[in-house]
Amino acid sequence: MKIAIIEDIQSHGDLLTSYIKKWSVKNKTTLILKRFETAESFLFQWEEEADFDILFVDIQMSGMNGIEMAKKIRDKDKNIVIIFTTGLTDYIEEGYEVEAMHYLIKPVSETKLNACLDRAAEIRKTEKYILIHTQEQILKINTEQICYAEAMGHNCRLKLEKKDKLVEIKETLSQLEHILDKTDFIKCHRSYICRVRAIFRIDKVSVYFDDGSNIPVSRRMYEKVNQAFIQCFSKVSSV
Repeated sequence: MKIAIIEDIQSHGDLLTSYIKKWSVKNKTTLILKRFETAESFLFQWEEEADFDILFVDIQMSGMNGIEMAKKIRDKDKNIVIIFTTGLTDYIEEGYEVEAMHYLIKPVSETKLNACLDRAAEIRKTEKYILIHTQEQILKINTEQICYAEAMGHNCRLKLEKKDKLVEIKETLSQLEHILDKTDFIKCHRSYICRVRAIFRIDKVSVYFDDGSNIPVSRRMYEKVNQAFIQCFSKVSSV
């Protein structure tokens, strides 16, 4: 688990560090812990290492505050766990806008911090991620955000839910086939792989997704894709 503490007061950062390390030992969790004194310094590194699992973010910092930083992160990552630390409760409503998991009031209680880490660890267990490469950076993508992958020459483009622009990546379609979970993804055309749970409907020529996008389905692959779609949602409706 990779955690960042963004805190400009050393004593508060030291306390969080101590509690988090104790939690990781108790829970036998491998931990990478990094500290930053400003939002700007974290964002600079996050552009290079967009693979953090949990952020402990001080709201009141010099320069960019924690709320502003969280908004920038949410523009690119809807799943990273954000936990705010603050001496005030004035910002709780703004925290809902960036889907913060929790607020910890300073001085932080070890018991409450442990409860947050327990909950965050459970959330991360149920999520599936892959690392992909763009021209500029390495990105960690939650596979449940993917609608489909499209071959583009020797590389691919990913269509992510709630994103109009496709993400161009260096991986080939064949490489993605090996990386992605075959219980979640299926090839529907020689140039496309799609996530079954993202499908809204399917006909003989196209696959349509919940976000309104669509891609072709080949005649040879139609029956297999249609059966996967039916089986997936038959299981859901029977639960």
